[in-house]
Amino acid sequence: MADHYSILGVSKGADETEIKKAYRKLARQYHPDQNPDNPEAEAKFKEVANAYEVLGDPERRARYDRFGDDGLGGAGGAGGAGPFGANLGDIFETFFGGGNPFGGGQRGPSGPPRGEDLETVLDIDLSDAVFGGEQTVTVKTAVACEPCGTTGAEGDSGTSTCSECAGAGQVQRVRQSILGQMVTTAQCPTCSGRGKTIDTPCKSCRGEGRQLEEVSYTVDVPAGVDSGSTLRLTGRGAAGPHGGAQGDLYVHINVKEHELFERDGNDLLLFQPIGFAQAALGAELEIPTLEDPETLLVPVGTNSGRRFRLRGMGVPHVNGRSRGDLIVELVVKTPTDLTDEEEALLRKFAELRSEHVAPSDPGFFGKVKSAFK
Repeated sequence: MADHYSILGVSKGADETEIKKAYRKLARQYHPDQNPDNPEAEAKFKEVANAYEVLGDPERRARYDRFGDDGLGGAGGAGGAGPFGANLGDIFETFFGGGNPFGGGQRGPSGPPRGEDLETVLDIDLSDAVFGGEQTVTVKTAVACEPCGTTGAEGDSGTSTCSECAGAGQVQRVRQSILGQMVTTAQCPTCSGRGKTIDTPCKSCRGEGRQLEEVSYTVDVPAGVDSGSTLRLTGRGAAGPHGGAQGDLYVHINVKEHELFERDGNDLLLFQPIGFAQAALGAELEIPTLEDPETLLVPVGTNSGRRFRLRGMGVPHVNGRSRGDLIVELVVKTPTDLTDEEEALLRKFAELRSEHVAPSDPGFFGKVKSAFK
């Protein structure tokens, strides 16, 4: 196996700074993003990464200087075969995805991060929920910065390779585990995965490449939605920094109460007042709906609380063709403002039916009340 010092092109007496500088130079040179479809460059990049994993760690370097590859457990570097006869980098690739935490096969810059997902509440009327249609929502969100064109740079100011990650867009962290020291890869905090830093940030967006603005979107509300429904508007969330993709916008539906109708699943419930005489003698009522009025025939002798079902006059099933029903519950009203003539007629009616009613004496209920004190 090639000598790790030779791979990085440094002497055995090189200090930490020299080793790090050499690694960054070679990493940029052989990075897969710079050499697409070049297996030789990819192999060289892995070789350089493994060499730095050894020489960049003081303890490993000391063991390597003293015992060679044998001091590393025969692996020649952290990405080699472990005691189970398998490549540990491949094992972590299988279980955790992403780049090899041991340094072999690092990924290049991950690019600008995606924008945040947003949430908002849309209040709609019951009729809008039943029939659907277009609605407008307005949200305060991050949009692309026009002055800098999402670059985050002021004017003709350019970019420089990030000194933290050497343009890789990722940095490595060493931590202890039951397997010994492990190196994990994470997005570079300095350049946010871009691999570059801005020389002069844009004054409008302060280098973010995006600004806060109020934006209105049209929402296509499907017929039959109910409170608690959520609509997802893909790509209508916040713009990502530095030209990153937009997140999604989640619109939570809230259906406002209606003055006449109550919703019960896909059915609508209407409490319809009806006069005493109408309930007793039968009647033809005009019933309001969310569309045109409907005629309801009330049979003779209908009691309060009786329900009638108007088929297909309710709420449509979301993504379906059928509709619920409109349920009309009759509420018999007791008159409270009788004229003398109306009262006399009712007393005659009670007499004919042998129903005992209170006398017409206005002080009658006062006397009854005092008797129970």
